[in-house]
Amino acid sequence: MSEAPQTSPTRVDEDELELARRLFDAARHGQTGLLGTFLRRGVSPDLQNTGGDTFLTLAAYHRRPETVAMLLEFGADPALANDRGQLPLVCAVFKQDAQSARLLLAAGADPDAGTPTARETAQMTGSAELLALLDGAAGEPR
Repeated sequence: MSEAPQTSPTRVDEDELELARRLFDAARHGQTGLLGTFLRRGVSPDLQNTGGDTFLTLAAYHRRPETVAMLLEFGADPALANDRGQLPLVCAVFKQDAQSARLLLAAGADPDAGTPTARETAQMTGSAELLALLDGAAGEPR
């Protein structure tokens, strides 16, 4: 049995780190145009920060449905969890953002995935609107 070749971790310089910080901030603040410019230039829509948050997770958590929609158009994966097991749909539900939740469900987000799940989060927050939305999604084919 041969050993796998050893590779060294990829190091990024300070300019690249600063750009990444700016892009994650753009997702948080709903700077959809700025983020879209870099996605068109090849930045991955599924880039994760040191906590595992993707642009989609941050946009959903900060109630930025326009940014959520754009990221989904670029192929962002709604099933990527952060280091705490939280998914973008859970973030949208926690923040009572039905518009982002609808977009994520339409993109295939599972209301029963994650820790906690979006359904558990809706029950915890007592949102009848979001519970109904999640219940409706469970019966729709994906």
